[in-house]
Amino acid sequence: MQSTSTSSVAQRLSRLAMLYERGQASELMERTLNKLMAHEAQQARDQLDELGAELAEIEQRYGMASEEFFRRFQAGQTDDRMDFVEWASLVQMATNLRQKLRLLTDEGVQ
Repeated sequence: MQSTSTSSVAQRLSRLAMLYERGQASELMERTLNKLMAHEAQQARDQLDELGAELAEIEQRYGMASEEFFRRFQAGQTDDRMDFVEWASLVQMATNLRQKLRLLTDEGVQ
């Protein structure tokens, strides 16, 4: 989908939403949208599982939960060693994936 601009996709999604609001979406559109969202949600879950394993390993190494580490990192209470920068990046990636999953499924993801 590299050749399609973000605004073009947003316009198409807006038109799709209008069809749904008007009750003009077909059963095929409904099934396709449900499958697409389920697929994206599963990918997000799989990625979260992988990140969770990486985060658990780092938490074990440093004896600290990621939430506590990230709070300290954001407050400037850690140094800038590469491990900490990577850890913060992984925490942020996991947060973004949880947000994506909530939007796709309405799941209350931890």
